Amino acid sequence: MFKKTAIAAAIALASTSIAVPATAQLTQQGGLVNVTITDVTILENFLNDTQIAALNNIGVPITVQVPVGIAANVCGVSAAVLGAAGSAAKCTATSGSQALAQQVNKQMLRQKK
Repeated sequence: MFKKTAIAAAIALASTSIAVPATAQLTQQGGLVNVTITDVTILENFLNDTQIAALNNIGVPITVQVPVGIAANVCGVSAAVLGAAGSAAKCTATSGSQALAQQVNKQMLRQKK
């Protein structure tokens, strides 16, 4: 009886120690990443001509802060790599997305939508 209880306790302990790192990873991925855009044409499918012209007037490169998931998507970098970099995380966008365009619109053009 003691042997079965000890095995069950060991399995429970092993399960707990595996779950802790997964929780820590999720917490790290909630941070912001500085994404640099060196070519605003990557946003052409997501912003209108007036917005693109306004960004060109601001000048490139431009940098916006976005969640890790968005940065990983537009930079082609693993979310785990960006999350591990913590507050120093940064990358250069190689493609656009609606989510990136929304953040550019909000942070650079100061438009709500």
